[in-house]
Amino acid sequence: MNLSADDKQLLQELCQQHELNYEKVLKLLNTVQEYEFKERRTGIYDALREILKMV
Repeated sequence: MNLSADDKQLLQELCQQHELNYEKVLKLLNTVQEYEFKERRTGIYDALREILKMV
């Protein structure tokens, strides 16, 4: 995912405010983007679930 420096900064601030892991949120966003243009999005929920399980 190609985020501008301003977007990355804003995302980091939001993650801090809501006590979320910035890297995990980035991985979730990247995964959603990977599946966005696929004809079938089979497996997206499993992929997202695996990211959420990460410590």
